[in-house]
Amino acid sequence: MHEDYDLFVEIVDAGSLAAAGRRLRISPAMVSKRLARLEARLGAQLVHRTTRRLLVTDVGRTFYEDVSRIVEATRAAEARVAGRIGQPGGPLRVSAPTSFGRLHVVPHLKGFLDRYPKVELAIDLDDGFVDLLGERIDVAIRISPPPAKSLDACLLAENHRILCASPAYLASHGEPKTLDDLADHRLLAADHQLPWRLEGPEGPATIDGQSAVRTNSSEVARDLALAGLGIALRSTWDIGLALRDGRLVRVLSDVSGATDVAIYAVQPRGARDTPNASAFIAHFRDIFSPQPPWDR
Repeated sequence: MHEDYDLFVEIVDAGSLAAAGRRLRISPAMVSKRLARLEARLGAQLVHRTTRRLLVTDVGRTFYEDVSRIVEATRAAEARVAGRIGQPGGPLRVSAPTSFGRLHVVPHLKGFLDRYPKVELAIDLDDGFVDLLGERIDVAIRISPPPAKSLDACLLAENHRILCASPAYLASHGEPKTLDDLADHRLLAADHQLPWRLEGPEGPATIDGQSAVRTNSSEVARDLALAGLGIALRSTWDIGLALRDGRLVRVLSDVSGATDVAIYAVQPRGARDTPNASAFIAHFRDIFSPQPPWDR
């Protein structure tokens, strides 16, 4: 029975019988047979099958929500037991923001897997806030205000943001002396990053405007600043190397981005004691504490 619950959750998450079969490494015919067996046992149709797509019925959606919680709780219970009798091992799925993941998570994965070779790690880089339960994510790294109470959160590091520009841009356009001077400069930001919420000697301030180049990529905004196109508000984890080697310099040194955003590891509520996730979080907490490498 438990295996059929797992199967149904996979079918809904994957969006098709064939995709669920690939995830579970069984044939689509076997997936269909087991789904039919589950529906017969329940006396209800859980999905509508068409040639192009699979539609979950209202009954199926309710059943999926209930069963997802059962499956998640069962996995958490099994993981807690496994943690008491041995080393972390088995599947661990992690999500992280794209740039932060490439710069500060991926380079440290070898050390984690060398220590815990039985862990079967999968990592997804995505700038959206994924549905942890729906996407079967064990740990998500998020750069955000304090996460909702529906999640277990562990603070990994503060997120310091500063105004910066290249020496070439400042040599050509002059260096702003006050926040009001920013109105005379090119600003660089990805979509939805403006207005900037800043904190300075006189308290909170908001800077609005339009980016000199419109882009949906935060990495592009950083690269445009490096190229000398304007002034950007960037996290020190993103530009630490460029600050150290002089390709970027800080502008308005007494001003910083709002400090209500930090770097967290989050899990579904109640999953805190799972050994794989706990080991992963502890690994990165040790690396980022008491001061993260990019701020040293």
